[in-house]
Amino acid sequence: MHQRGTAKNPKQAFQVRRSSLSAWQIEERTAGRKTVDLKRAQKHEKRKQQSASVQPGNSTQDHLEQALTYFERVKDYIPLKKNEVLQKHLTTVESIALQRGLSPEGLDVLLNVALSGHLADTVNTRILKCLIPASVIAENSVVSAVSRLCVGKCSGSTQLLFLRWLIAMFDFIDHKEKLHALYGFFFCSLQDEKLCPYVCHLLYLLTRRESVSIGFSLLFLFFQGMQPHLQALLSLYKLFCPELVSITLPAKTKTYFKNSESLWKAAINTIRRRNQGTSPTSQQLILGTGHPQSRKRKWNTQLILPACSADTNNPTRSKEINHADILSHSESFPVEQLHTFSQLLQNIHCLEFPSQMGSVLRNSLLLHYINCVKDESIYLRLYYWMGQTLQEECTWYKLDNQQYEEEFKDFLDIVYKTECFLQEGFSSCEEFLYKSLPLWDGFCCRSQILRLVSWIPLSSFSEMKPHLCEPLAQLFFTSSLYFKCSVLESLKELLQNWLNWHVIQLDMESDPKISPLNTTLSGLVNSVAELIHFVGWIATVALRLENNATFLLYFILDFYETVCDVYLKYNLPLLVMPPPGVFYPALLSMDAVSLNQLCYIMYRYRTNLVAAKENELIKKTILQFKFSSQTYQEYNQYIMAMVGCLWTSSAFQKDIHPQGIRLDPEVLKKTKVQEVRNSFNIVHHPALMGYAILFLQQVRVHLTGLQGLKLFIESSINRVSQVSQTKSGNAQV
Repeated sequence: MHQRGTAKNPKQAFQVRRSSLSAWQIEERTAGRKTVDLKRAQKHEKRKQQSASVQPGNSTQDHLEQALTYFERVKDYIPLKKNEVLQKHLTTVESIALQRGLSPEGLDVLLNVALSGHLADTVNTRILKCLIPASVIAENSVVSAVSRLCVGKCSGSTQLLFLRWLIAMFDFIDHKEKLHALYGFFFCSLQDEKLCPYVCHLLYLLTRRESVSIGFSLLFLFFQGMQPHLQALLSLYKLFCPELVSITLPAKTKTYFKNSESLWKAAINTIRRRNQGTSPTSQQLILGTGHPQSRKRKWNTQLILPACSADTNNPTRSKEINHADILSHSESFPVEQLHTFSQLLQNIHCLEFPSQMGSVLRNSLLLHYINCVKDESIYLRLYYWMGQTLQEECTWYKLDNQQYEEEFKDFLDIVYKTECFLQEGFSSCEEFLYKSLPLWDGFCCRSQILRLVSWIPLSSFSEMKPHLCEPLAQLFFTSSLYFKCSVLESLKELLQNWLNWHVIQLDMESDPKISPLNTTLSGLVNSVAELIHFVGWIATVALRLENNATFLLYFILDFYETVCDVYLKYNLPLLVMPPPGVFYPALLSMDAVSLNQLCYIMYRYRTNLVAAKENELIKKTILQFKFSSQTYQEYNQYIMAMVGCLWTSSAFQKDIHPQGIRLDPEVLKKTKVQEVRNSFNIVHHPALMGYAILFLQQVRVHLTGLQGLKLFIESSINRVSQVSQTKSGNAQV
């Protein structure tokens, strides 16, 4: 590739691009000169009226009006040194802006003076840093500010700071149509090396499908290297028009863009917290006031946006729409006008998503759209936005974020609910978990983090192990009983989500492009098996650490209730038996619930194994996966131990499992336990002692609530039906 040319002077970078402005802008500027005095008079009169409406004694508004009038009248260069008047008005604007924000008119005045070149760079920087909107930013003010860049009077540092401000305040701009018309102008600004990262970010927010052209795509071929900001823009172009971008792009990038809003974050948060106590009418002016405001606008942004000027609001437009109109309709439908499901169906072909994707997470209609229309550009925007937000706001990454833990929890809850709605995990969340778990203490945002773990997308287990399993195991073994149970519950949900994705994939085999899984069946089987073995290992160690706690055993057996039905319920050719360190503590448990769970699990294992054996006999030449003889052997060993323990009273003599409970007769004699052979049969088992007492009281047995034990006895003890005997013979169990 050729070396990318850069402008020697940032001022020249914009000067040479004056011709990029659209004709309508030039006409607007020409007409604007004729009426500039009238507009200024109107603005001044409007500010006087606002000042008059302020309660007597409140001089703050008067001081702000005086400062804005002063800056509006600046025509020539004014130095800051020894200029007490300028310093006074500048301090007034800074103080009020940081406390309560500025009106659209005030922002317009300050933008113009900051980019006019009439003030020193120090003053321009201070003005741009205090441009905090109290409500919205007028699009015309932004367009006017962009046009001032072409004059070339402001320095390169001021231009760069203005671009950062524009990116940070993008969602506060009331309309975007004129900004979209300036797309070509911004694109030409990429040749400036210092401005390029921020121009890419701005273009990323502005890009629509119609923004991509052959000229734009070919221009990137002249750029040397592949910086992250260029990757982001090219990735978006490639999604919209893959035939125009032939460059191979990396699948994942850590961070596409630099953080542009850090300078204004604290001020915006202060204003938001203050506005929470104001009237509902004034709150509606702030983006996303449908719910209590978070300190981070970008994750709490609602779609209660300012009214859009799109012609969809035209009352003269017919409400009737036919199929021909839909096919020929090329205008976009802004999401702030989307309120009903019928509107979504009528405008699904021309829906215009917000540039900042935070607003999507709280809008069920847009989530329905994402679920139905597989638009990769939306997922790309979500991937970038969510990844950067998680990294910047993680409370254990930065000490400054610890005071906002509750708000970070709220954000993680929103992300989790979105994943549940879409029935799909975000890859950006996966990357965040892999980065954050080694640094996580196991306490901060515990429930939120573990719920996000349950939606990690299916991938190779060898990739997951060092990033997820190892740090999670370290916390698991050193944390409380409650934390261990929470981790087991999360891993059970992760397994269920993987299995559900597999079922969906089977239903979509006719259209593999729609499939959410990028893996083969053998890869899926291996990943699921490795996950089950991992849970079996940590469960065995946990039971030893917690002295076979009943509460912990319940969550472990609950996990295996899913494992035992993988073949029949999820159509996955896999069955993994529980390890001996789980099976025997459950068999000898003092709790009836645990014993009942184990009996039900073994009953379902038998049902799945019998069905698998029958399918092997029927489809010998078709089946690619068969259960190994070791699986049947391990099942038979467990069944012999259970029957010998619960029914024939021979568990300590005939258990043949290598890690079983078989004991030598001499050892049994040394225990000096009377009738030791009967200690764990169905009559004397400690877990069933309450039912034995009930038998003595009522002279008959009621296995109320022990359905698993009932099913196990009917299916695995000698007194079974002829059908069950036949199935058992075929399965050789």
